Amino acid sequence: MSRFSAGRRSVIRAAVWILAALAPIAAAAPLAAQDVGLAVGRVPDAVQLEDIDGNPFDFASVVGRKPVLIEFWATWCPLCAALEPRIRAAKQEHGDALEVIIVAVGVNQSPRSIRRHIEKHAQPGRVLFDARGRASRAYMAPSTSYVVALDAQGRVVYTGVGEDQDIAAAARKAVGQ
Repeated sequence: MSRFSAGRRSVIRAAVWILAALAPIAAAAPLAAQDVGLAVGRVPDAVQLEDIDGNPFDFASVVGRKPVLIEFWATWCPLCAALEPRIRAAKQEHGDALEVIIVAVGVNQSPRSIRRHIEKHAQPGRVLFDARGRASRAYMAPSTSYVVALDAQGRVVYTGVGEDQDIAAAARKAVGQ
């Protein structure tokens, strides 16, 4: 018999996963664009996720059809909160020419907790839930606050992680400006 309850074990596992994911970032100098994740020029595999209401969403419906900015995000991520105004500004600047997708990672959050969070803190794009890590694997997301910009052909034009990313420049690259 474990000395921790199932809920506490779940929280401990999530904390260990987060620390393991963030350890390489903390050990390195501040990361700039292209230091992590997918290589520039690569076309990631199409994945299918669900939005927070359980409706299916196929990345192929936008990737390769228009420029896309994707952030791997969590309600508990302070770096994601710091990026949110820049992502919102990029979406405002480019409007319908830029699709913004917020991929909520499936670590220590649920569709219900995400829904409660975005009722108070609206996100600048479509929010999807990556319960099984499909998008995280396909996009090689090392942690939350990971941003990928794709051009209209679905090729990676930018990746970065952390709060000091130049989201405006990434969005301009994606839309071809």
